[in-house]
This record gives sequence, structure tokens and C-alpha cells, in this order.
Amino acid sequence: MKKILFTGGGTAGHITPNLAIMQTLPAHEYSLVYIGQRNSMEERLIREAGYEFHGISAGKFRRQLSMKNFTDLFEIRKGIKEAKELIRRIKPDLVFSKGGFVAYPVVKAAKSCGVPVIVHESDLHMGLSNRISLPHCTTFCCAFEDTLAPLAGKKFRSVCTGIPIRPQLLEGRKQRGLELTGFDQSKPIVLVMGGSSGAVNINNALRGGLPKLLEEFQVVHICGKGNIDDSLRGTCGYVQYDFVTKELPHLYAACDLVVSRAGATAIFEILGLGKPSLLIPLGLAASRGDQIQNAEYFEKRRLVHVLPDDEKLNGNSLFNAINKVKRDAPNIRKALRDFPAASGLEAVLGEMQRLLE
Repeated sequence: MKKILFTGGGTAGHITPNLAIMQTLPAHEYSLVYIGQRNSMEERLIREAGYEFHGISAGKFRRQLSMKNFTDLFEIRKGIKEAKELIRRIKPDLVFSKGGFVAYPVVKAAKSCGVPVIVHESDLHMGLSNRISLPHCTTFCCAFEDTLAPLAGKKFRSVCTGIPIRPQLLEGRKQRGLELTGFDQSKPIVLVMGGSSGAVNINNALRGGLPKLLEEFQVVHICGKGNIDDSLRGTCGYVQYDFVTKELPHLYAACDLVVSRAGATAIFEILGLGKPSLLIPLGLAASRGDQIQNAEYFEKRRLVHVLPDDEKLNGNSLFNAINKVKRDAPNIRKALRDFPAASGLEAVLGEMQRLLE
């Protein structure tokens, strides 16, 4: 039986592609283990899915000057040591990394233990953790062909596979989604997501424009842990969740359009489901700009609409942008039919099998 060790964390975009792969691999042929940060989102999601999880220390990489850069160096070194001890004990045949700052110690430890490593990048431009992991990888996989250009001539194998998307997302039932929300088909349904941790600016804009929105739409709002607004419970045409897992396929199936952050995993899921969408990428003040780049890439291809997360984001601007997507939905659906947004699951599995043979 082959043993595969997965790593990656910090956001759902680093975790759900791993779960897509893990849930596809037959249990009688593969033993699956996960290493992530202790007391983290990945620990909760992986344990809930029933897989073996081991926690390590993880320091965060920062681009700006900060004293935490020095203290976190010790956490990174500690994480590498802990990962090395776990890898020697687990003895995996392959390590698959989805990035996030917890992944680097695992990748580095795997290389030192002689274990082949696949690093997967979802965004158009690589995150810092994946960039410093590259010298330790055997194969590099990515979602965008453009990501491969700077890697020509490198010693490791590089291939554009797309992003592994959970097959369960394609199995949602519209009627079940209507039952979960209590909605009907009298008005279009908008699914609003702020990412796995929620998004304060999106939440505030949505709730600020809710009275106007509810005149024309029904709204499903995934607002993030701790962001439920009790004063809005029972509002006709509005349902809020802090976080969803098993319900998400049905909510996708029921909705007519999606408002989302612009993480690559979320975008590919939305495109794969053929849903017209409005992307509100995380701004430069709170990110390295990867979501802005992702959103611009798809906006140029007329597959999505984009609304900046800036001082102009409010209830009115959100309402107007959602209505614009609604009017343009037939053109977006036509563009989506011509765009190869199939899941990269099979391609990634093929690269894994190549190293396991």
C-alpha cells in the first residue's frame, strides 16, 4: 500500500484541493496522512473528513520588516525538525504540498529525507512559500500556463494541471438548496462568499445594501466564523451561514450567480460549475495582490465581473455590480462554455502516479 503525505494550510484554498485528491484515492490502495499547523483550519477540516492529522509549528513569512520575522524563524526551524521526525516515522512514498506557510517545513524536511515532493500552485503568480519550496520539489504543478514561463530550464518537472476540484461540488441538487434556504424561484438567488475566514468589507457592503438587494434577489450569505448578524435572523429572502461544507454543493446548485473573493480555487470551482460571478479580490493592503491578478486574468476573458475592494465598496456599488452581472449573464455563460475550466484532478493524480510507480 502506497503512503502519501499531504500538507498545506492557512486558508480553504490550500486545503480543499488536497481534500479533493484524498477523497478520490481508494482507501484500500493508499494510506493518507496530513501535516499542518496545530489548532488550525486544516486540522479541523482534515479531522472532520476522517483522516490522520499531525500538527507542527509554523512561522509566517512576511514581506515587510517586522520583529516577528526573527521570532518566526525559530518556529520555522522547529517546524522543519518536527516535520522531519514525522516523515521518518510515517515513511511516506510521496509528499503533496498545496502551499501556505506551514508547507515549507514539510517540503524541506521531505527533500532531506529523500522523499519525492509535488508542489502545487493555484494562483497566477506563486506565493512566497511555494517559491522557496521550489528547490526542494520533484514536480511543480500549477493552474495557469503563464506560471510556467519563468521556470523554463529548471531541474524539476513543471506542468500545468489545473486545480483539483472536489467532485462533490458537481453533485449538488437545486431542490435541496432551495429546501436548505427556504427560498423559491420567484427571484434570482445570489450566493455571497467572503472566503473561508469571511470578509468584513464584503459583509458590511452586503448588509448595507440588503434592503435594496432583497427587492430583486434572494441572498445566501456565507459570512465567516463569528460574523453572523443576529439582528438579521429571520429576514425574508436572506439566509446567513458562518461556514458551510456538506451544504455548499446544494447552495451552488440553487444559486443563479455568485459573489466571491478571488482566490484561485474558488474561481475555478465557480467557472467549473458555469456560474456567472462577481469577484471582489482582496486588496493590496491585506495581500500580496494575487487575488487582483487572478481576477484581472479572468475579467480580460469576459468570464467574470470584478468589483474592487476599496473605499467605494458599499451597499450601492455592490447592488449595481450584481445587477450588471445579472444583465450580462447570457454572455458570461456563453464565454464559460468556450473556456476549458475542467477540474485538474485527473491531471494531478497522473503526476502523483508517475512518481509512485
